[in-house]
Amino acid sequence: MPEQAAETPPPAADVPLLQARWPATLSIVLAIALYLALPELLVLGPRWVFPALEGAILLPLTVARPHRHPGEAGPSRMAAIALIGLTTLANVASLGLLVHVILGGVHITGRTLIISAIEIYLTNVIVFGLWYWELDGGGPAARLRPGAPYRDFLFPQMNLPEKAPPGWRPTFFDYLYVSLTNATAFSPTDTLPLTRKAKGLMAIQCVASLLTVALVAGRAVNVIT
Repeated sequence: MPEQAAETPPPAADVPLLQARWPATLSIVLAIALYLALPELLVLGPRWVFPALEGAILLPLTVARPHRHPGEAGPSRMAAIALIGLTTLANVASLGLLVHVILGGVHITGRTLIISAIEIYLTNVIVFGLWYWELDGGGPAARLRPGAPYRDFLFPQMNLPEKAPPGWRPTFFDYLYVSLTNATAFSPTDTLPLTRKAKGLMAIQCVASLLTVALVAGRAVNVIT
C-alpha cells in the first residue's frame, strides 16, 4: 500500500510564493565555521578543501537565486543538494576521525574532545535540518507550487489549520527545529515522518547523534575525571 501524506492547506491569496534562502545560507556558513574550528586531527585532508568547495557553490547560488520559488530551475536545486552533500561529507569524516581518535588511543585532551563533540553535534543538527528542508515534498520550490506532491513530514499546523496563520507553510527554521529535537530526543517529537525517506534520514541522524553524545562526550568526561 503506498504511503500517504497530509495535504498542505491551500495558501492564502496574499501570501507570496517565495521563501528566502538566507536562513539556510547562514546555517551553512555556521557549519563551515564549526568545521574550521575543529582540531587538525579531526579534519580530512587540507583544512581549506571542503570550505572552498562549499563556498564555490554557496556564493553564486545565493547571489543568483536569493529566493526559492515555484519556477525554480532544476540546476539550482541540484547545486543546493550538492552543497548540502559536501557539508554532510565533511561532518561525517570528522565524526569518523573523532571515533578513530577515541578507539585508537590517540592522545587528545578532554577539553578538546568535548568541544569537538559539540561542534560535530551542532553541525549534525544543521546538516539534517537542511536535508529535511530540501527533500520534504520535493523541495522548497515544489512545496510552493499548486497541487504540491505528497509531503514527507506532518507538521502540527497541517492537522490543525484553524490554529495556524492563513497560508502557513514550514520554513527552514521549522525543519531546523525538527532536526534539533530529533538529535536531542533520538526520536520525532511534534513533527512526524510519513515516508521511508524521511524515516531513514531521521534514523541516520539519531545514530550519528547517539554516537557523538554517548561515545565521544562520554569518553571525554572519563578523560577529565
